[in-house]
Amino acid sequence: MYTGSCFCKNIKIELKNQPFAIGICHCTDCRKISGSAYSYNFIVSGSDYKVVGSPAETLKIADSGNKVKNYFCKDCGSSLYGGAVAQSGQIERVAMRAGIFDDLKGMEFGKPSVEIYAAQRLDWVKPVEGCMQFDGMLPSS
Repeated sequence: MYTGSCFCKNIKIELKNQPFAIGICHCTDCRKISGSAYSYNFIVSGSDYKVVGSPAETLKIADSGNKVKNYFCKDCGSSLYGGAVAQSGQIERVAMRAGIFDDLKGMEFGKPSVEIYAAQRLDWVKPVEGCMQFDGMLPSS
Protein backbone atom coordinates (compact mmCIF):
# COMPACT_ATOMS: atom_id res chain seq x y z
CA MET A 1 0.00 0.00 0.00
CA TYR A 2 1.17 3.53 -0.76
CA THR A 3 0.30 6.50 1.40
CA GLY A 4 0.39 10.17 0.66
CA SER A 5 -0.99 13.50 1.68
CA CYS A 6 -1.47 17.09 0.77
CA PHE A 7 1.23 19.61 1.67
CA CYS A 8 -0.29 20.47 5.07
CA LYS A 9 -1.12 16.79 5.78
CA ASN A 10 -4.78 17.52 6.59
CA ILE A 11 -5.83 15.07 3.86
CA LYS A 12 -4.30 11.63 3.59
CA ILE A 13 -4.59 9.14 0.74
CA GLU A 14 -4.09 5.38 0.87
CA LEU A 15 -3.63 3.54 -2.41
CA LYS A 16 -4.54 -0.13 -1.89
CA ASN A 17 -3.26 -1.63 -5.16
CA GLN A 18 -0.74 -0.90 -7.87
CA PRO A 19 -2.01 1.57 -10.47
CA PHE A 20 -3.28 -0.05 -13.66
CA ALA A 21 -1.57 2.70 -15.65
CA ILE A 22 0.87 5.51 -15.02
CA GLY A 23 0.56 8.49 -17.26
CA ILE A 24 1.52 11.97 -18.16
CA CYS A 25 -1.09 14.42 -19.40
CA HIS A 26 -0.16 17.45 -21.48
CA CYS A 27 -3.58 19.11 -21.64
CA THR A 28 -4.06 22.73 -20.64
CA ASP A 29 -6.19 21.77 -17.63
CA CYS A 30 -3.48 19.47 -16.25
CA ARG A 31 -0.85 22.14 -16.70
CA LYS A 32 -3.00 24.49 -14.65
CA ILE A 33 -3.72 21.84 -11.98
CA SER A 34 -0.05 20.86 -11.65
CA GLY A 35 1.51 24.28 -12.14
CA SER A 36 3.96 22.55 -14.47
CA ALA A 37 4.41 21.50 -18.10
CA TYR A 38 2.29 18.35 -17.57
CA SER A 39 0.73 16.24 -14.83
CA TYR A 40 2.15 12.89 -13.68
CA ASN A 41 -0.58 10.51 -12.52
CA PHE A 42 -1.20 7.04 -11.15
CA ILE A 43 -4.40 5.78 -12.79
CA VAL A 44 -6.47 3.68 -10.39
CA SER A 45 -10.03 2.42 -10.14
CA GLY A 46 -12.48 4.23 -7.90
CA SER A 47 -12.37 1.41 -5.35
CA ASP A 48 -8.56 1.26 -5.04
CA TYR A 49 -8.02 4.20 -2.72
CA LYS A 50 -9.16 5.67 0.57
CA VAL A 51 -9.29 9.36 1.49
CA VAL A 52 -9.00 10.52 5.10
CA GLY A 53 -10.11 14.12 5.42
CA SER A 54 -12.45 16.27 3.37
CA PRO A 55 -11.01 17.49 0.10
CA ALA A 56 -12.76 20.25 -1.80
CA GLU A 57 -13.92 19.54 -5.33
CA THR A 58 -14.33 21.50 -8.51
CA LEU A 59 -16.37 20.44 -11.54
CA LYS A 60 -15.82 21.62 -15.11
CA ILE A 61 -16.06 20.55 -18.71
CA ALA A 62 -12.60 19.36 -19.78
CA ASP A 63 -10.86 19.52 -23.16
CA SER A 64 -12.31 16.04 -23.83
CA GLY A 65 -15.87 17.37 -23.43
CA ASN A 66 -16.34 15.21 -20.31
CA LYS A 67 -17.50 16.52 -16.97
CA VAL A 68 -14.43 16.27 -14.77
CA LYS A 69 -14.11 16.57 -11.01
CA ASN A 70 -10.83 17.48 -9.41
CA TYR A 71 -10.14 17.30 -5.70
CA PHE A 72 -7.76 19.46 -3.71
CA CYS A 73 -6.99 20.47 -0.14
CA LYS A 74 -9.01 23.54 0.79
CA ASP A 75 -6.35 24.49 3.37
CA CYS A 76 -3.08 24.29 1.43
CA GLY A 77 -4.34 24.02 -2.17
CA SER A 78 -2.55 20.76 -3.05
CA SER A 79 -4.07 19.03 -6.06
CA LEU A 80 -4.83 15.42 -5.08
CA TYR A 81 -6.80 13.51 -7.72
CA GLY A 82 -9.54 13.78 -10.32
CA GLY A 83 -11.23 12.18 -13.25
CA ALA A 84 -14.13 12.10 -15.65
CA VAL A 85 -17.58 11.72 -14.12
CA ALA A 86 -19.31 8.53 -15.32
CA GLN A 87 -23.05 8.09 -15.93
CA SER A 88 -23.28 6.86 -12.31
CA GLY A 89 -22.03 10.25 -11.09
CA GLN A 90 -18.85 8.62 -9.78
CA ILE A 91 -15.27 8.77 -11.04
CA GLU A 92 -14.44 5.23 -12.16
CA ARG A 93 -10.92 5.87 -13.50
CA VAL A 94 -9.09 8.15 -11.08
CA ALA A 95 -5.92 10.11 -11.83
CA MET A 96 -4.01 10.31 -8.54
CA ARG A 97 -1.36 13.03 -8.65
CA ALA A 98 1.79 10.94 -8.24
CA GLY A 99 3.62 13.67 -6.33
CA ILE A 100 1.34 13.34 -3.29
CA PHE A 101 2.76 9.93 -2.36
CA ASP A 102 5.41 9.79 0.35
CA ASP A 103 7.35 6.65 -0.62
CA LEU A 104 9.84 7.44 -3.35
CA LYS A 105 9.96 3.73 -4.22
CA GLY A 106 6.39 4.10 -5.44
CA MET A 107 7.51 6.85 -7.77
CA GLU A 108 10.54 4.84 -8.90
CA PHE A 109 8.40 1.93 -10.13
CA GLY A 110 6.18 4.55 -11.68
CA LYS A 111 7.78 5.26 -15.00
CA PRO A 112 4.93 6.47 -17.20
CA SER A 113 3.53 4.02 -19.74
CA VAL A 114 1.21 6.42 -21.51
CA GLU A 115 1.13 10.08 -22.52
CA ILE A 116 -2.21 11.71 -23.31
CA TYR A 117 -2.90 14.99 -25.08
CA ALA A 118 0.54 14.52 -26.60
CA ALA A 119 -0.52 16.86 -29.42
CA GLN A 120 -0.40 19.65 -26.80
CA ARG A 121 3.06 18.68 -25.48
CA LEU A 122 5.37 21.68 -25.22
CA ASP A 123 8.11 21.59 -27.86
CA TRP A 124 10.91 21.40 -25.29
CA VAL A 125 9.34 18.37 -23.52
CA LYS A 126 10.41 15.16 -25.21
CA PRO A 127 8.25 12.00 -25.29
CA VAL A 128 9.05 9.46 -22.59
CA GLU A 129 10.80 6.53 -24.25
CA GLY A 130 8.52 3.49 -24.51
CA CYS A 131 5.30 5.36 -23.67
CA MET A 132 2.17 4.90 -25.75
CA GLN A 133 1.24 8.26 -27.23
CA PHE A 134 -2.30 9.57 -27.67
CA ASP A 135 -3.13 12.95 -29.20
CA GLY A 136 -6.21 13.21 -26.95
CA MET A 137 -7.78 11.32 -24.05
CA LEU A 138 -6.91 7.70 -23.35
CA PRO A 139 -9.52 5.49 -25.04
CA SER A 140 -12.14 3.99 -22.69
CA SER A 141 -11.38 0.49 -21.53
